[in-house]
Amino acid sequence: MHEYTSTARVWGLTCPGFPEEVSRARRWTRDILRDSPLAEDAELIVSELSANAILHTASGREAGTFHLALAVSPQVVALSVTDGGGTASAPKVEHRDQEAEHGRGLGMVSAIAHRVVVHDSDGGHTVTAELFTDVRRGGHPC
Repeated sequence: MHEYTSTARVWGLTCPGFPEEVSRARRWTRDILRDSPLAEDAELIVSELSANAILHTASGREAGTFHLALAVSPQVVALSVTDGGGTASAPKVEHRDQEAEHGRGLGMVSAIAHRVVVHDSDGGHTVTAELFTDVRRGGHPC
């Protein structure tokens, strides 16, 4: 393969921070991954991450937005949601009681995804969840 080419394809979508945009983000993900066996997991992850951005950051405030990125390669589907910031701390996985009404979303994402990474991004945070297309026992990519 040439050093400047890649087999990965990347899509991006910026959404206003309205709750109804979560369903738009799910549809967008489902449409892109319609033939992938990872589509349902990816759709659930995007739903949780988008809802978290709207509920817990400036993305859900007036004129707020959140950005989705979806990268697909033969080895991995990577889903990223970048929020609008406005929080003092980065999102983190919390293992809550099953009866808890809040705080379980990122924990669920980390249970579905093979890897979850949170990093600072332009005053906000980006949460990236990776789903490996071919996983051997123990959760490691082949």
